[in-house]
Amino acid sequence: MAVAQYHYPRLTHIALHVADIDACIRFYGEFCGMVETHRREQPQQTIVWLAEPGRESEFIFVLMNGGQDLQLADNDYRHFGFALPSREAVDAIAERAGQAGCLIWPPRDEPFPVGYYCGVKDPNGNYVEFSYGQPLGEPPA
Repeated sequence: MAVAQYHYPRLTHIALHVADIDACIRFYGEFCGMVETHRREQPQQTIVWLAEPGRESEFIFVLMNGGQDLQLADNDYRHFGFALPSREAVDAIAERAGQAGCLIWPPRDEPFPVGYYCGVKDPNGNYVEFSYGQPLGEPPA
Protein backbone atom coordinates (compact mmCIF):
# COMPACT_ATOMS: atom_id res chain seq x y z
CA MET A 1 0.00 0.00 0.00
CA ALA A 2 1.50 3.32 -1.10
CA VAL A 3 1.56 6.13 1.42
CA ALA A 4 0.31 9.44 0.06
CA GLN A 5 2.91 12.19 0.25
CA TYR A 6 1.93 15.64 1.39
CA HIS A 7 3.32 18.32 -0.89
CA TYR A 8 3.65 21.90 0.26
CA PRO A 9 2.76 24.73 -2.11
CA ARG A 10 5.68 25.94 -4.24
CA LEU A 11 6.20 29.58 -5.19
CA THR A 12 6.03 29.79 -9.01
CA HIS A 13 5.53 33.45 -9.86
CA ILE A 14 5.06 37.01 -8.75
CA ALA A 15 2.67 39.24 -10.70
CA LEU A 16 3.46 42.93 -11.05
CA HIS A 17 0.97 45.49 -12.31
CA VAL A 18 3.25 48.08 -13.94
CA ALA A 19 2.78 51.51 -15.49
CA ASP A 20 5.29 51.04 -18.36
CA ILE A 21 5.47 47.38 -19.32
CA ASP A 22 8.01 47.90 -22.13
CA ALA A 23 10.43 49.76 -19.82
CA CYS A 24 10.11 46.97 -17.23
CA ILE A 25 10.71 44.26 -19.84
CA ARG A 26 13.88 46.10 -20.94
CA PHE A 27 15.04 46.59 -17.33
CA TYR A 28 14.60 42.95 -16.31
CA GLY A 29 16.26 41.83 -19.54
CA GLU A 30 19.25 44.18 -19.25
CA PHE A 31 19.87 44.02 -15.50
CA CYS A 32 18.57 40.53 -14.60
CA GLY A 33 19.01 38.56 -17.82
CA MET A 34 15.33 37.62 -17.86
CA VAL A 35 13.67 36.79 -21.17
CA GLU A 36 10.09 36.94 -22.36
CA THR A 37 8.60 33.44 -22.44
CA HIS A 38 4.92 34.21 -22.99
CA ARG A 39 2.81 37.17 -24.10
CA ARG A 40 -0.93 37.57 -24.18
CA GLU A 41 -2.48 40.65 -25.76
CA GLN A 42 -6.09 41.52 -25.08
CA PRO A 43 -7.93 44.79 -25.61
CA GLN A 44 -6.32 47.23 -23.15
CA GLN A 45 -4.39 44.42 -21.40
CA THR A 46 -0.93 43.01 -22.08
CA ILE A 47 0.43 40.18 -19.95
CA VAL A 48 4.06 39.09 -20.27
CA TRP A 49 5.92 36.28 -18.53
CA LEU A 50 9.64 36.81 -17.84
CA ALA A 51 12.02 34.10 -16.67
CA GLU A 52 15.70 33.43 -16.22
CA PRO A 53 16.92 31.24 -19.10
CA GLY A 54 16.64 27.59 -18.09
CA ARG A 55 14.24 28.35 -15.23
CA GLU A 56 11.11 28.98 -17.30
CA SER A 57 9.20 26.20 -15.55
CA GLU A 58 10.42 27.09 -12.04
CA PHE A 59 9.76 30.77 -11.38
CA ILE A 60 8.57 33.75 -13.43
CA PHE A 61 7.64 37.39 -13.16
CA VAL A 62 4.25 38.14 -14.66
CA LEU A 63 4.07 41.75 -15.87
CA MET A 64 0.69 43.34 -16.55
CA ASN A 65 0.26 46.82 -17.98
CA GLY A 66 -2.01 49.46 -16.49
CA GLY A 67 -0.45 49.72 -13.04
CA GLN A 68 0.79 52.77 -11.18
CA ASP A 69 4.36 53.74 -10.35
CA LEU A 70 5.36 52.83 -6.80
CA GLN A 71 6.67 55.45 -4.43
CA LEU A 72 8.52 53.43 -1.78
CA ALA A 73 9.89 55.24 1.27
CA ASP A 74 13.67 55.38 1.69
CA ASN A 75 13.43 53.01 4.66
CA ASP A 76 11.19 50.50 2.83
CA TYR A 77 13.41 47.52 2.05
CA ARG A 78 10.94 45.27 0.23
CA HIS A 79 12.71 43.98 -2.86
CA PHE A 80 13.33 41.16 -5.31
CA GLY A 81 16.69 39.45 -4.80
CA PHE A 82 19.01 38.14 -7.52
CA ALA A 83 22.21 36.22 -6.78
CA LEU A 84 25.40 37.08 -8.64
CA PRO A 85 28.60 35.00 -9.01
CA SER A 86 31.05 37.51 -7.48
CA ARG A 87 31.59 40.80 -5.67
CA GLU A 88 32.86 42.19 -8.97
CA ALA A 89 29.52 41.35 -10.61
CA VAL A 90 27.73 43.30 -7.84
CA ASP A 91 30.08 46.24 -8.44
CA ALA A 92 29.44 46.08 -12.20
CA ILE A 93 25.64 46.15 -11.73
CA ALA A 94 26.00 49.06 -9.30
CA GLU A 95 28.15 50.94 -11.81
CA ARG A 96 25.62 50.40 -14.61
CA ALA A 97 22.74 51.37 -12.33
CA GLY A 98 24.58 54.50 -11.23
CA GLN A 99 25.08 55.52 -14.85
CA ALA A 100 21.38 54.81 -15.55
CA GLY A 101 20.29 56.83 -12.50
CA CYS A 102 18.55 53.91 -10.75
CA LEU A 103 21.07 52.90 -8.02
CA ILE A 104 19.43 53.13 -4.59
CA TRP A 105 21.83 51.18 -2.32
CA PRO A 106 25.52 51.37 -3.21
CA PRO A 107 27.45 48.11 -2.70
CA ARG A 108 27.86 47.19 0.94
CA ASP A 109 28.85 44.24 3.13
CA GLU A 110 26.57 42.79 5.78
CA PRO A 111 27.14 39.81 8.11
CA PHE A 112 26.15 36.32 6.98
CA PRO A 113 23.67 35.43 5.56
CA VAL A 114 23.22 38.81 3.81
CA GLY A 115 26.62 39.16 2.13
CA TYR A 116 27.69 41.82 -0.37
CA TYR A 117 24.88 43.60 -2.23
CA CYS A 118 23.56 46.68 -3.96
CA GLY A 119 20.04 47.89 -4.73
CA VAL A 120 18.51 49.16 -7.95
CA LYS A 121 15.09 50.67 -8.70
CA ASP A 122 13.15 49.25 -11.65
CA PRO A 123 11.15 51.60 -13.92
CA ASN A 124 7.99 50.98 -11.87
CA GLY A 125 9.62 51.78 -8.52
CA ASN A 126 10.22 48.21 -7.28
CA TYR A 127 13.54 47.66 -5.53
CA VAL A 128 15.84 44.92 -6.83
CA GLU A 129 18.78 43.59 -4.82
CA PHE A 130 21.84 42.04 -6.47
CA SER A 131 23.92 40.03 -4.01
CA TYR A 132 26.94 37.78 -3.65
CA GLY A 133 27.63 35.49 -0.71
CA GLN A 134 24.11 34.62 0.39
CA PRO A 135 23.29 30.93 0.86
CA LEU A 136 20.47 31.39 -1.70
CA GLY A 137 20.82 30.98 -5.44
CA GLU A 138 24.00 28.95 -5.25
CA PRO A 139 24.45 26.72 -8.29
CA PRO A 140 24.13 22.99 -7.56
CA ALA A 141 27.41 21.27 -6.69
